[in-house]
Amino acid sequence: MEEQMTSIYKNNLYSKSDEFEQILKYLDLDLSNILKKIPLLTRKRIEEIRLRIGRPLAINYDGKDLFLKPNGAITENIYDAYIVNEKNIRNTFQLISNYSVYAFEEELRNGFITVNGGHRIGITGKVLYRNNNIYTIKEISSLNIRIAREKKGVSDKIIKYVIKKPNTIYNTLIVSPPQCGKTTLLRDLIRNLSNGIPRLNFYGLKIGVVDERTEIAGIYKGYPQNDVGFRTDVLDSCRKFEGMMLLLRSMSPNIIATDELGEEKDIVAIHQALKAGVKIISTVHGESINDLLTRPYLKQILKENIFERIIILSNRKGVGTVEDIMDGKTYKSIIKKEV
Repeated sequence: MEEQMTSIYKNNLYSKSDEFEQILKYLDLDLSNILKKIPLLTRKRIEEIRLRIGRPLAINYDGKDLFLKPNGAITENIYDAYIVNEKNIRNTFQLISNYSVYAFEEELRNGFITVNGGHRIGITGKVLYRNNNIYTIKEISSLNIRIAREKKGVSDKIIKYVIKKPNTIYNTLIVSPPQCGKTTLLRDLIRNLSNGIPRLNFYGLKIGVVDERTEIAGIYKGYPQNDVGFRTDVLDSCRKFEGMMLLLRSMSPNIIATDELGEEKDIVAIHQALKAGVKIISTVHGESINDLLTRPYLKQILKENIFERIIILSNRKGVGTVEDIMDGKTYKSIIKKEV
């Protein structure tokens, strides 16, 4: 079954080829020519490309912010780096928006545009308001291109701690600092739980995903650019509270998954889901349980023991290092060895 689904995604009109190559076609020619010079093995470790007018061409490489020389070589010296100019930004933005800014006004209000492949481009510039709401962003000053990369299998070693017999899961919270792999792990958990795991005698479940920032499924023109499983329904660009309520009303999910809990209303929606017998998988920014306890709304759900499993990530041994998996009631580790 997994092989069949992989084939379906490969044949999808909007399925991924090489992620880095996909990004190049959205860049100003001068920038594209620089990035083309980067060796293939190096490309695979680049997570972000940052363009800022009048400042060095920057990349996030293995979690470190570095710069690119005109010959494509990586450097820590800003004086050796290529300096991004206004033309680079203007041409890149035109390519990203397909020369039609008006078609992307809604995305601009959110501060980012998602392109083919599920790659997300963050945008800053002059913000214009209308009726006290953000209307658009003009005079673009910087672009942050986040390269969407699937890492299938990253949840394989820890999924046994999430599954609850006979065929359900523990409510699970993934805790991670920024850029430590929480969304990547969440996505792969969704895929596995949706498709099913024969080796664990686990039959797949219906999953509803609220993908507020288009980072989990990476929807582009209706198609998920990332494999989130064949029993998964996705609400894209929808606020978490509203999305969870919509899924409960209309899609009868067994599990609701969402990224980055951030508001008190999100907790209200989680309570509604639990009352309906729906399981929850979510993530939150943080470094430890003690860190979460300093935030009132997170302290509330931890004290209520809503989440039965808490997974702590870091980048200590590379992005996605699993520091611990804890019982949500006792906060005691349930893993006997490193995973």
